[in-house]
Amino acid sequence: MVGWAIAVHGGAGVDPNLPTERQQQAKQLLTRCLNLGISALRSSATAIDVVELVVRELETDPIFNSGRGSALTENGTVEMEASIMDGNGRRCGAVSGLTTVKNPVSLARLVMDKSPHSYLAFSGAEEFAKQMGVEREENDHFITEDNLGMLKVAKQANSIVFDYRIPSTGFESCGVEVESPICMNGLPISVYAPETVGCVVVDSQGHCAAATSTGGLMNKRTGRIGDSPLIGAGTYACDVCGVSCTGEGEAIIRGTLAREVAAVMEYKGLGLQEAVDFVIKERLDKGQAGLIAVSKSGEVAYGFNCVGMFRGCATEDGFMEVGIWE
Repeated sequence: MVGWAIAVHGGAGVDPNLPTERQQQAKQLLTRCLNLGISALRSSATAIDVVELVVRELETDPIFNSGRGSALTENGTVEMEASIMDGNGRRCGAVSGLTTVKNPVSLARLVMDKSPHSYLAFSGAEEFAKQMGVEREENDHFITEDNLGMLKVAKQANSIVFDYRIPSTGFESCGVEVESPICMNGLPISVYAPETVGCVVVDSQGHCAAATSTGGLMNKRTGRIGDSPLIGAGTYACDVCGVSCTGEGEAIIRGTLAREVAAVMEYKGLGLQEAVDFVIKERLDKGQAGLIAVSKSGEVAYGFNCVGMFRGCATEDGFMEVGIWE
């Protein structure tokens, strides 16, 4: 028996000028989700059940970029993706290109539990959702006024925009135009800020699990797939740890970031926080990202190399933290 631990995130790369009201809304949601997970863990829920439960809650609230409130494609539609992984046996499920599924993480769980496959996408994933009888909505359900405003901003700037939370008015102070834009896959973009939600858990049996869900990038090309549904990149869990990533998806994919945390623990003998720090420093090249992680021994850790990361974490011994900045 070990002590349980849980961590949640709502994106890495927070604009320092994000309005205080929105910061508080995000913290309140993270606190609510942490308490939901803590209550489930105290009731002896398994790690895999808790990560699904918490990410469903994050998908249902439009504060972050997943489920309702997802970023919009260049065509003004929503294409959602998610993955989930059970470290107990390294079972996993992933989905991409969802347009009607209310909770993508739960469809990913069904791919893991009810199909012979690990990953379903677009029409195949939608057909599977119909067969499984999951709750579905019209695509308009997932679209918010804030995101419509941000898509307009992105199109005016001819840019991919990461942070759908930048308000559609008064955005001039929020970094939409910067002197030295960062690059993604070598190409400049105008804004870097968070996307994606995730949860990692180790239960009292020492079993780890991870789940990640996102709407992707604002003004992304239709059909674009990021790191969130890719096992080993945005999500990974094994008998050593559980990891969920957020940030510049292309850099996370190149660095197989989530798997790297487990790998350096396994092969270099690093502790959890040491592994997180090493991976953030050494495996992102020029990319910007963050991650949350738990270990089989009940530890929790996080790291990021950008301005901030919406995150919360708690352990069985009473530690609890919700924060954005360093």
